Amino acid sequence: MKLRVGYELSFECSRPTPMMLMLNTHFSHAKDILVADVLVTDPPVPTRQYRDLFGNLCSRIVAPVGGVGLRTTALLNVSGAMETRPGDDWAHPVEHLPDDTLVFLLGSRYCETDLMVETAWQLFGQCTPGLKTVLAICDFVHQHVEFDYRHARPTKTACGAYQERKGVCRDFAHLGITLCRAMNIPARYCTGYISDVGLPPVTAPMDFAGWFEAYVGGTWQTFDPRNNAPRIGRVLMAYGRDAADVAISNAFGRAELTHFKVHCDQE
Repeated sequence: MKLRVGYELSFECSRPTPMMLMLNTHFSHAKDILVADVLVTDPPVPTRQYRDLFGNLCSRIVAPVGGVGLRTTALLNVSGAMETRPGDDWAHPVEHLPDDTLVFLLGSRYCETDLMVETAWQLFGQCTPGLKTVLAICDFVHQHVEFDYRHARPTKTACGAYQERKGVCRDFAHLGITLCRAMNIPARYCTGYISDVGLPPVTAPMDFAGWFEAYVGGTWQTFDPRNNAPRIGRVLMAYGRDAADVAISNAFGRAELTHFKVHCDQE
C-alpha cells in the first residue's frame, strides 16, 4: 500500500530564532521510502541535520525575523494489512533485560514512575507478567481517560492524566508508559503518523499521533491506548523517554505556531 505523509507548519518570529526540529520519518522506514521526506523551508534557510541519542533524525535552523514555513511530503510503500503482534509474550526479569532497555524503566519528564508504583501494583499486580500486563494497562488507560482536545496542555504529566481522566493521545501514551515502567516493563514514547485506512470517514483534522512501545517477548512491540485497536498504516517518526525527547519543534526564543496541517493518505 502506498501512503503519502507530510505536513505544513508556519511559525512567526520577532527576531532570529534557533529551532530544533524532529519532523522526519524514522530510519526504520528506510526500506519503505519511495519519495523521501526532505524538509523544505520558506524562505530558504540553512539546515543542518544530526541524529540524537536514540537515533532520531533532527534538523537545526535559525528562523528569520517574520517567521518561517516548513513543509514536506513523503511516499512510502507500507503493509496494507492490519497490525499484528509477535507470538512471544514473556517478560524479562529486570536483571536479564538488555542494557539499552534500562533507561526506559526510569522516570522521566512526563512519566513519574515513582509516584505511580503503588497504584500500578494495586491495579495490575495479579496480571501475568509480560504482554497480558501491557494489554491490561492499555485497556485501563483507554477506559479511564476520555479523549478531549480541550484538555490538552504541554505541562500535563502521566499523573495529571490519571487524576483528570481527560487528555489527548500523548497523555494516553504517557500514562501507559508510566504504568508499564512501574511494573518493571521497559516502555518508550513514539510519535508519527497513523492513517485512517480501513476506518469510517473521519471529519476531524489529521494530526501527528502518540503511542508507545513496550519491551516484551524479547522485542519492542507497539501499543496504542488511545485507539486500543490495531491500525493500518502506522509510520514512526521518532521515539524517546517521553514527549519531551520527540517534540516536533523546540524554539530557543519566541516562535508562534500560526499554521498547522498534517496529512497521511492512501494513494
